[in-house]
Amino acid sequence: MSSNGTVLVIAVPAAVVGAASFGLASAIQHRVTKQVPKVRTFSPRMLFDLVRKPVWVLSILTVIVGLSLQVVALAFGPLVLVQPLLVTSVLFGAAFAAWMAHRKMDLVLALGGLACVGGLSAFLVLARPSGQGSEFTGASVLPLALGLGLLVLVSLAAARLVPGEAGVLGMAVATGVLYGVTAGLIKVVAGQFRAGGPAEPFQHWTLYAVCVIGPMGFLLSQQTFQRGRLMSPALAVITTVDPLVAAAIGVSWLGERIESSPAILAGEMIAVVVIIIGIVILTRRGEQLRRALESADSGSESTWG
Repeated sequence: MSSNGTVLVIAVPAAVVGAASFGLASAIQHRVTKQVPKVRTFSPRMLFDLVRKPVWVLSILTVIVGLSLQVVALAFGPLVLVQPLLVTSVLFGAAFAAWMAHRKMDLVLALGGLACVGGLSAFLVLARPSGQGSEFTGASVLPLALGLGLLVLVSLAAARLVPGEAGVLGMAVATGVLYGVTAGLIKVVAGQFRAGGPAEPFQHWTLYAVCVIGPMGFLLSQQTFQRGRLMSPALAVITTVDPLVAAAIGVSWLGERIESSPAILAGEMIAVVVIIIGIVILTRRGEQLRRALESADSGSESTWG
């Protein structure tokens, strides 16, 4: 089978089904995290409370399925292709959340989610990702690593200082960065596995970095879902920042390539603007629904998606 055929038959379906798994897990976790006490950022105490909830444990199994499919997709497709496909978890998550709350999915939230998905899809078509980077190139890793680390710190500081849903988005940005970095490192681990067998990844630092950064991102995502009244705005930010960071890592660290002519760059900038518009729609609609729920809510933790 040709390289393009492998991507279409294996990588793309694995990424889409993985996105559905992540969307279902997010919908479950957004509901269950409201049932446990709030804790400090990155405090593992929250996990001890959540693990006592059987439905939350089920969501972890769903995450594992999604991660397994993500690894398969990354093993057979370029990072800058696979990660944008995972943004469809926004739509899957909103649909599952509405279904579990016995409500129709809010059309404005769906529009915002579609804008995020459409923007990233347009970016992908214009960028024409190519290359199968699975190891670090000779380029320096440090500048991007420092920039991403600074972005996480600034986002977490904003989350502490800004109240309400806007602060939740700060946590979502930090979560998306950690997820994107994890995806880039998983790409390297998958390449090591394919090249040297199951024992090969244990001989490199990347696997151990995944074991630290990945759980940090997951824990922060649970605290983000707990703090946010609605799921869709935070999930949209996480799943948008994640592939953008992963794409930057793919190009800067792994030697993958995207088109960068002036005309293509202009189109990519328009696609990014569409993504931002989608996030703004989700945020403003989410704030409207949050206020409506708070005024009408008598103590239940229903969700609109």
